Amino acid sequence: MLKEYRTVTEVVGPLMVVEGVEGVKYDELVEIELQTGEKRRGKVLEVNGSKAMVQLFEGSSGINLKGTKAKFLGRPLELGVSEDMLARIFDGMGNPNDDGPSIIAEKRVDINGEPINPVSRDYPSEFIQTGISAIDGLNTLVRGQKLPVFSGSGLPHAQLAAQIARQAQVLNSDSKFAVVFGAIGITFEEAQFFVDEFKKTGAIDKSVQFMNLASDPAIERIATPRMALTTAEYLAYEKGMHVLVILTDITNYAEALREVSAARKEVPGRRGYPGYLYTDLSTLYERAGRLKGIEGSITQIPILTMPEDDKTHPIPDLTGYITEGQIILSRELYQKGIMPPIDVLPSLSRLKDKGIGKGKTREDHADTMNQLFSAYAQGKQAKELSAILGESALSDADKKYAKFAEAFENEYVSQGFNTNRSIEETLSLGWKLLTILPTTELKRIRDEYLEKYMPKGDEA
Repeated sequence: MLKEYRTVTEVVGPLMVVEGVEGVKYDELVEIELQTGEKRRGKVLEVNGSKAMVQLFEGSSGINLKGTKAKFLGRPLELGVSEDMLARIFDGMGNPNDDGPSIIAEKRVDINGEPINPVSRDYPSEFIQTGISAIDGLNTLVRGQKLPVFSGSGLPHAQLAAQIARQAQVLNSDSKFAVVFGAIGITFEEAQFFVDEFKKTGAIDKSVQFMNLASDPAIERIATPRMALTTAEYLAYEKGMHVLVILTDITNYAEALREVSAARKEVPGRRGYPGYLYTDLSTLYERAGRLKGIEGSITQIPILTMPEDDKTHPIPDLTGYITEGQIILSRELYQKGIMPPIDVLPSLSRLKDKGIGKGKTREDHADTMNQLFSAYAQGKQAKELSAILGESALSDADKKYAKFAEAFENEYVSQGFNTNRSIEETLSLGWKLLTILPTTELKRIRDEYLEKYMPKGDEA
């Protein structure tokens, strides 16, 4: 029998202390009833003797110490999952938010997930086509990978996320593809943009959306990504789907963690974030992957805005240690009107070599990728030199590299948010741009590929 306690002794920010409790466990779900009859939810953060510290999901506004009752439910926070969740929109706590009917759950699942045995993991090796050349051609996304997008305030990461959700597909696979979208602390306008975009393109039919708005309690943001990942695990591992999880904005999630940590009076780490930020972020990112013997997979694209565009800030810094690369958006390219403004040189996909080549994309993919990287890097150096010394100071080769860099940004990287390029189109475009350079400069491409794929005459 569940006990009800009227011994709430303290409320500080999103935290509440209940005394005289018995048999209470860490992470246990708590039902709080206010004097007005309103019910809220929380979870146990800490148990010390007969005292329990409870984290409130819906905030502490209006709580009266004397008239508030707390009931410990003996189970963690759970989400009812079902295939009927596809094409539906939920709030940050998993409640339907689209005027549709309630979900009849096939089962209820702990939102914290189950730990995955590393031995049972399968190595990511299948190419995912996003239709974006800067990703597919140079920083390839592989099924089961976790590849974050590092953005900045005011940059078009929302449009990029919507484009990936709309266009992503696993080539040569009969398995169903689904997108789970988790919005963490975003504005109403941004949330409406995603809903409208998904509906307009039909992507909503294969998606599940969890929306935590900026006006919702900050503490709810700790639960929202776990709701999204729990749904993804169900669709991937029990229904055999290839699931792409997009989480935006992880920075808001970390801010909510910092708020709870400050309320608990914990010793702060870098820039006031809790010392366990790395560990906590890993409980989200490590839920991506593939399992041996199971058809489905979870590929994760977390999006975070870097405060002051600082890559050394604790959130992007720690994220980079856990994930398998990063896609970085450039403010300089954005100001030039290049969309999406992906800065390919500092961007990295650590698993790209595993998802490209013969039978996956095309045999010449690795060689052209390396040559494009090299040529663009030299072209940027030539443009910088030209800005300082003038174009007349450049050699003929440097002038061609500078011309290549300009064309590369305007034709290869820049494609808008509505263009969906196949991998064949991306590779062919790369070859077309390489014709700007003398063949003698293409030292990273094998002769047989130059002979087979290099455009001749009118083709260029």
